[in-house]
Amino acid sequence: MQVEKVGRDPSCSMGVDCFMSIARAFGTSCFTDEGSRGGGGGGLSRQSSGSSAEAARRRKKRQMMMKRSDSKLEIWLHRVPGRLFLNSSSEFASLFTKAGKKGVNQDAMVFWENFGPKEDTMFCGIFDGHGPSGHLVAKKVRDSLPLKLRAQWELDCTSGELGLMSGNTVGRTALAECSLNSFQSESPTGNLDNGKKDVQTDIFLTFKDSFLKAFKAMDKELQLHPYIDCYCSGTTAVTVIKQGQDLIIGNVGDSRAVLGTRDKNNSLFAVQLTEDLKPSLPREAERIRSCKGRVFALPSEPDVARIWLPNNNSPGLAMARAFGDFCLKDFGLIAVPEISHHHITDNDEFVVLATDGVWDVLTNDEVVGIVGSVPPSSAAQTLVDLAHRAWRTKYPTSKTDDCAVVCLFLGSSSAEKVSTSMD
Repeated sequence: MQVEKVGRDPSCSMGVDCFMSIARAFGTSCFTDEGSRGGGGGGLSRQSSGSSAEAARRRKKRQMMMKRSDSKLEIWLHRVPGRLFLNSSSEFASLFTKAGKKGVNQDAMVFWENFGPKEDTMFCGIFDGHGPSGHLVAKKVRDSLPLKLRAQWELDCTSGELGLMSGNTVGRTALAECSLNSFQSESPTGNLDNGKKDVQTDIFLTFKDSFLKAFKAMDKELQLHPYIDCYCSGTTAVTVIKQGQDLIIGNVGDSRAVLGTRDKNNSLFAVQLTEDLKPSLPREAERIRSCKGRVFALPSEPDVARIWLPNNNSPGLAMARAFGDFCLKDFGLIAVPEISHHHITDNDEFVVLATDGVWDVLTNDEVVGIVGSVPPSSAAQTLVDLAHRAWRTKYPTSKTDDCAVVCLFLGSSSAEKVSTSMD
């Protein structure tokens, strides 16, 4: 399949601000927990008045209204300039996804140029759905989470500016929630110039608060959604915002973000920006068990720890954090993201976001080497194709997993740099 190169459509005059107004007009909640359905969401009818037949009609009406709203929102999203979600590429990104042998492709991806109110801001994300409705959950999070994050970011920035102008501490609430030490520990490089620490800390903490609120609102919307069944279905999410020379990464689940950078010998190497949040991690297992959930691996796959209900050997979820999967939300599963910051240096060239279908068969260094050895426009497709080939070689008796990749190129010189093979 040929990778299509997609750029900004100059004939499309609808900017992000105009789009956000349209989205709100359709009734899409961008930054509230309650969504557009009021208190009766989730498809659960109220039985205080009327017959069960009448309640069913009301429920069906709500579902139809939400489907129309989602359909209109999706149409407008498709028209947003600089937003890519299909197999394509642009000056700054390359995207590709391919279904495995397990049925419908449950992976989703997005890249959004000119994202947010400030210049030089980009958003990209990878979402790996699972369960009967996993493809719907991943697609819904792909479309809605960026809107919630952008709206919350604008709200937090406005509140912060007003607080600082008035001289009170209202605008500093988010900044008080995290110390400089924790910020430094979450940065993969950890070597910050003293003159840049305060600025980068402010950027990180503002975004951290926005990420936490947006992810919480997204999970709440899924819980109340009238026609997407998220009880035993969910999705992972790895999201990256590039703001100038700063990367803010929010991670839920076991998809992964890896940085391709150069050492002093000009050789490419990989830096993992996120941690795979699986039940096998001691801190994740401790939380799950403290909530009465169980963590163990099946004899047939001793290396794969899963979450199980207290008194039932189901659902066996192989990740410790996810959107949806509400059957496990009372037993240790959470949708709270791990959030980290990386300040881009001259040596940094690209970030690769990929679902676990890629990481299960390729190492970080192999992924960076592949992306660094091909033209940027075909980087994502080449990586997915090689991952599928590796599945057939390494696991010939297993069904190939879905794979999705977003390659984000960090500088204007990346196109020339990444053509150099990894030493």
